[in-house]
Amino acid sequence: MTAPHVVVIGGGLAGITAAIDLAESGVSVTLLEARPRLGGLASSFTRGDMVIDNGQHVFLRCCSAYRELLARLGVTGSVTIQDRFDLTVLSPDKGAARLRRRTLPSPLHLTGALASYPFLSLAERASVARAALAFKVADPASAALDKQRLGDWLAARGQGERARRRLWDLFVVSALNIEGDEASTALAAKVIKTGLLAGKDGADIGMATVPLGRLHATAAGAVLDRLGVQVRLRTKALSIEALPGGGFRLGLRTDEAESEDGGQDEEGGEQPQAGQPMTADGIVLAVGLADGVRVARTAGLPEVARLEGLGHSPIVNVHVVYDRRVTRLPFAAAIDSPVQWVFDKTRHAGLQTGQYLAVSLSAADGYVDVPAAKLREQFLSALERLFPAAGQAQVLDFFVTRERRATFRQAPGCGALRPGATTSLPGITLAGAWTDTGWPDTMEGAVRSGHAAARRLMTELGHEASRAERLATAQAGVA
Repeated sequence: MTAPHVVVIGGGLAGITAAIDLAESGVSVTLLEARPRLGGLASSFTRGDMVIDNGQHVFLRCCSAYRELLARLGVTGSVTIQDRFDLTVLSPDKGAARLRRRTLPSPLHLTGALASYPFLSLAERASVARAALAFKVADPASAALDKQRLGDWLAARGQGERARRRLWDLFVVSALNIEGDEASTALAAKVIKTGLLAGKDGADIGMATVPLGRLHATAAGAVLDRLGVQVRLRTKALSIEALPGGGFRLGLRTDEAESEDGGQDEEGGEQPQAGQPMTADGIVLAVGLADGVRVARTAGLPEVARLEGLGHSPIVNVHVVYDRRVTRLPFAAAIDSPVQWVFDKTRHAGLQTGQYLAVSLSAADGYVDVPAAKLREQFLSALERLFPAAGQAQVLDFFVTRERRATFRQAPGCGALRPGATTSLPGITLAGAWTDTGWPDTMEGAVRSGHAAARRLMTELGHEASRAERLATAQAGVA
């Protein structure tokens, strides 16, 4: 019996995961990616002699599916995970604090860090325990929690403005890419329960020690090639048509000069060329939300109406290269500052002298349209307040990257809008961190969605899963 041919549309983490699962089960797979590289938003580009990540992506020890994907790609030696959660929090006026877990079992592992946190009063610190216990018993799958603003939920549990801004926002804003008070309480509960409360080591922070392009794109390309997956870069799916006798026809477009600037404030590109249509027995639609809506509409999928209600949230990254070192911290969070998180990317980017800092701004609606010159003025000053040595350093380079549709908007009610892997048209499944994985729009969510889409499609095609896919299925069931 001839193996079915499946087209995976999208070469981000969701598409990569689905393609590997399908190929390992014996399916013939073609992967289409509109960009000139794999990895989606978790990728890299070059600027002069430096390699720049498209965003400052981190993961936690609790991200089991993402960590398992790294193992399948053979790159576990290219990431590092803290021995224990350890975060420096900076304030321009009040100095620095350290949140570091103990080796005690959860939830006692965080009591010491909270008790000594100087940016909240003693009464505020005591009240945090009440909210933490409420999170511990909250159900992230609750439809009622999905409808509730996090700010209202926290305020009802004694969390005032300062506690929400100076503590809870540290975890919620970066994880959900939305202002803390406006977040879905259900998704916030997933973040807090899984990362901070489920086990003592869940929140230990992991980061790549090499550019994301090498971690995801290069490694994934090698594995997909070994598995016989045909990867077609710079190829966009324009339409999907169901064929009368079964299967699908895809309309394609090839963009030979797709920009590789990582979303910088520059212009360029050439006119795309029409591609030859492609047929497939099944399709995994694993693109971003906006492209997913566009392509799903051509296939006549009714899920489109629901998807359009999700909306988007932007992320902006501010990149600064100094002529000297201005901090010894590998990364830090900030309060009472426009800076949210800042990362030392010097060695990571291949910079030989000076220091390269990347500021990550989640929920960046107020920054995404601000000219780079104005951001330069604001953030160089903010960094000097956090790192006084920056005031004596020369700025060698300053640039901004913007992802206008970095995630879906993880606001109240979003859970009811997120579709599962299954669609109303058998033979087409959905993957992407915007689908209903039970997780926020993160790398972990993307990988889990890829497993779910591949698993469902193989069932619909009547194809038996391989041992590797069954392992992935079991992994996807781990909270």
